[in-house]
Amino acid sequence: MYLGYLTGCLGAMPLKEKAEIARDYGFKALEIACWPRNNARDYSGSDIDVANLTQGEANEIKAYFNEYGLKITSLAYYDNNLDCDLERRTYVNNHFKKCVDAAVMLEVPAVGTFVGRNVNKNIEENFVEFEEVFTELVGYAEEKGIKVVIENCDMNGWHRKGEPGTITFTPELWREMFRRVPNKNFGLNYDPSHLHHLLIDYIAPINEFKDRIFHTHAKDTEIFEDKLKMYGKWDKQLSTTEGSGYWRYRMPGLGDINWRGFIEKLKEVGYEGVLSIEHEDPVYEGTDEKVKEGLKLGIEYLGKLI
Repeated sequence: MYLGYLTGCLGAMPLKEKAEIARDYGFKALEIACWPRNNARDYSGSDIDVANLTQGEANEIKAYFNEYGLKITSLAYYDNNLDCDLERRTYVNNHFKKCVDAAVMLEVPAVGTFVGRNVNKNIEENFVEFEEVFTELVGYAEEKGIKVVIENCDMNGWHRKGEPGTITFTPELWREMFRRVPNKNFGLNYDPSHLHHLLIDYIAPINEFKDRIFHTHAKDTEIFEDKLKMYGKWDKQLSTTEGSGYWRYRMPGLGDINWRGFIEKLKEVGYEGVLSIEHEDPVYEGTDEKVKEGLKLGIEYLGKLI
């Protein structure tokens, strides 16, 4: 197992500079944000213009990654592949395919995405559309030798306040996902932070899904027990209520995740891939220097455990 980070946290900084930071801090890999160039999503980024990438440009990127001793573990494009607007859905699906094509040029093993959700249908109804859309998308990647990894974030409130924005955020839903699309190149970008704030055991499912865990995220979650007792599982509902909800993301080691237990379980089931820091800690954002400070804290903490 080795450490990397997702590049979106450092915004529009050139990819080569992000790679230099990774090298200097002791990371072994990067997970590269590949949203479209006209994207405005938070925690996203467009470090590689996959829609226009040439083989020559890909070779240049591979050259300095090799020089710095870094791997690229996946290309990240987390958007709504089941958008209710069919024109928008087609755009997202097609950009995902462009990420797959870029992964081939860059010799990157995986592309990460969200399943997403059609907000006009419930979760069960969404799985019918999921099967149609992802049979095609996963098959496209499979033909090119690329793995597809789904991050298990619920994306609550992404499309509609108080509702999950994706349909594959718990072990129950993963079982249905893999039942409907059983391709062997289809798996998880397993992130314990999302399970923890949903009050789900984040270690136990590793045994069941060990053959589907192709990539992992390192992001911590801090639970405020007093607020949980006050707000309950639906969390804070009113924007006029002072303060935040019952949880927030943190850098690894600053929240409640049992990283030693998590890492030991991954090793036990034979996982040898990346543990990629996804930096969404509000205490260490706002400037590049604060983000870099957070990344240092994360690698120093996790480096002692892997």
